[in-house]
Amino acid sequence: MQIHPTAIVEKGAELAAGVSVGPYSVIGPKVRVGEGTIIHSHVVIQGSTELGRNNQVFPFAMLGGPPQHLAYKGEDTRLVIGDNNLIREHATMNIGTVHGGGVTRIGSNGLYMIESHVGHDCIVGDHVVMTKQATLGGHCLIGDYVIVGGLAAIHQFCRVGRYAFVGGLAAVVKDVIPYGSVWGNHAHLEGLNLVGLKRRGFDRETINTLRAAYRLLFADEGTFQERLDDTAETFGDSPEVMEILEFIRADASRPLCLPEREV
Repeated sequence: MQIHPTAIVEKGAELAAGVSVGPYSVIGPKVRVGEGTIIHSHVVIQGSTELGRNNQVFPFAMLGGPPQHLAYKGEDTRLVIGDNNLIREHATMNIGTVHGGGVTRIGSNGLYMIESHVGHDCIVGDHVVMTKQATLGGHCLIGDYVIVGGLAAIHQFCRVGRYAFVGGLAAVVKDVIPYGSVWGNHAHLEGLNLVGLKRRGFDRETINTLRAAYRLLFADEGTFQERLDDTAETFGDSPEVMEILEFIRADASRPLCLPEREV
């Protein structure tokens, strides 16, 4: 363990073997840091915050701050961060609220670029990339391998499915299907995240199946419910297509990002 003489590690904090704390960083009394994690200079980690193994936290990041919510009254809620994340300069991640389950949870192997923000009670998956100044409002559910472009903002309670891509400057106020790609203010569905699927090793047959299912699901003919049923019947053997349909059906009260219709 390496703790710089100017760092403040308050009594009660638990730091595992191999943890490094840089100059002028402040670690609160309820913080737990896993083995091999590197905390660079001028980092503040407070509240009931747990970091897993081999994370790197860069200068001026603020982890475990109180939720930006008027109903918060100082309750002992938590922030839980997985392993192998890069949390860059000025990134912020807040603890949860008692109204939202009490925990903000970050997965593993993510990249959280400069000034990105994860709000209270968010659940963020593994291998997520949040680009410069990307923002999650409270209670967002972000699937594995999602990329959120620079300056994009995702509204509270929104769901973004696995492998989806949110373009830079997008204002996302509706749910984004798995494998989808959304752009604009307000964001609309532009198609599938084909670049991301190819980079992640999805084969040509799977991608072609997804494209065919997308065309059927978002066609002009029939009602959306009819198209859901038709897509399930036609592509029921595809786990990727069924993941999209299950995502949509999981919360019928949530609005969905849809393609723009030509006038």
